[in-house]
Amino acid sequence: MTAHVATPTANPTAMFPAAPAWLTLSAAFGNEVPAIADRDDLVVTVAPGAGNGAPACFFPDLATIEVDGVHLAPGVDPATVEPHRIGDRKRYRTIWGLLTHECGHARHSRWRAPDDAPPGAAAAADLLEESRMEARHVRRRPDDRYWLRASATNLILADTKANNPAAAPQMTAQGAARSAALLLARVDGGILNRREVAPVTRVVRSVLGTNTLAKLRRIWRAAHRTADDDATRMIELGRRWCEALGTDPTQPPAPDPAASSGTGAPSPLASAITRAVTAIGRAVAAEPAPTDPVTDAMNARAADDKARQQAHTDATTVFDGNPGPGSATPGPRRKHIQRTRAPLAEEATAARHLARVLTTAGVRDRTATKTTSRVPPGRLRMRGAINADAQRAAGAMPSAEPFTRTTRTTVPTPPLRLGIACDVTGSMGAFAGPAASAAWILAHAARHATVPATTATVTFGRGEVHPLTHPGTAPARVSVFNAKGGSHPIDTAISALDGALGLSRPDAARLLVVISDGAFERSTKEPGQAMLDRLRATGCAVLWLTPDSPHTAPMRGATVHTLTDPAATARAIGQAATAALRATR
Repeated sequence: MTAHVATPTANPTAMFPAAPAWLTLSAAFGNEVPAIADRDDLVVTVAPGAGNGAPACFFPDLATIEVDGVHLAPGVDPATVEPHRIGDRKRYRTIWGLLTHECGHARHSRWRAPDDAPPGAAAAADLLEESRMEARHVRRRPDDRYWLRASATNLILADTKANNPAAAPQMTAQGAARSAALLLARVDGGILNRREVAPVTRVVRSVLGTNTLAKLRRIWRAAHRTADDDATRMIELGRRWCEALGTDPTQPPAPDPAASSGTGAPSPLASAITRAVTAIGRAVAAEPAPTDPVTDAMNARAADDKARQQAHTDATTVFDGNPGPGSATPGPRRKHIQRTRAPLAEEATAARHLARVLTTAGVRDRTATKTTSRVPPGRLRMRGAINADAQRAAGAMPSAEPFTRTTRTTVPTPPLRLGIACDVTGSMGAFAGPAASAAWILAHAARHATVPATTATVTFGRGEVHPLTHPGTAPARVSVFNAKGGSHPIDTAISALDGALGLSRPDAARLLVVISDGAFERSTKEPGQAMLDRLRATGCAVLWLTPDSPHTAPMRGATVHTLTDPAATARAIGQAATAALRATR
């Protein structure tokens, strides 16, 4: 058999170190093996030095799998692995892939070469077994393709010795054929991609020729269709392999003389294998690993906890680190404020109108609940009455409920939390007036609404976020923004409002209003978009007030309204607040 399937006379090689963590890891891996290998008699040993000289090995007569512990990812403590959580396996994907590969041998490598099998043909059949077994395994368990790809880099380097200057494959028919069986055949087996092994394909074709390579491909594709226990067919394919290469199938394969006398400089074939292995490793690292609902839920909770903690930190920095509007110390927030002025009559009118909208938006329809009963009060349904009479006539206890009654209950109005983020960078200079007006209308309206409403307003620009109004306060005057400079920390602004108001907590109706043209740099817009998406996923409505300009770029998912006169702005905000209240029903 192959280097990964030990001979009947081979003995286990693992010697456990003193650290008991490897025993814990071996037991954890062993608990998952029955599902992968479809066998419940396998013993798994994972420890440094295991594997019978290979990265991993299967002992068929002992029903044992050994995996060399040196392939555990750096920094991963063996005692912390939790392979029962599928999502945890990506941390140590290489060693898990090696285990999966050996489970494939345990399940599918069931044929044995007869004692009188030609040595050359048997060796070629063992070589074909690698891709044949993996092809059979992924047809049975398609999700395991990721793990087999993760282990392919270590297995290919170990089997081809491409990174060993003294034994690396040279530009010979024997070296090219072996490389083709270990890499190109895995493409037809559904493990590797043709683009990843393209360098090897070119070199192998230059050594063997197009016709010979085509013959070898037909042979390994035939092997992929061979049954697990068909030893006769595998030996015949091994014989055909030798004949295609012009070697004697009755003789053991001779060592590659070119490889044994290598000068240390890698051959084009060895270099191509190394490049292919590197490409496979990069592709696997970028691919999403298989996961499960439990892991997804745990990761989602961890990400949400991290976001909440960051929001709390940002809120503390922005609001607690800056004095409020009633403080005698002006504080750094004045960087964004040029002056203050008394509100205009139309702004005060718009604020009162928005307050009425917020109040009426909180009025909820009564919910109607229908119930049935065997006795009045209620509306009599004739079908139910007839059923009850029939049951009495039959001498049975009546169970029909012919009376229906509708009960209407008033649903309590939830509080409203309103966060406002104002862009005060240079691109908003021409629109600083409407933006300041909208911010004042929003914050002042909550003061007069009968719906329990809490607002907070921040300004962002020049790489900083400063509070304009703290939670629970209302501005008496309109702040005129000093819109200059660049750098838009929209991500910090959203996070601070979330931490101060709890915009991501679904225990109230929530509304985030962003007043900006959306002309952000990528370094802040991408994390800001992620935060906005997170708020929307929790039920927080998002309203984007943008200037009347063709160069605006609001974030995805927000309801966009163009800033015009205060009355129109108030109506748009009122409609968004109404939608936010209804969304929590």
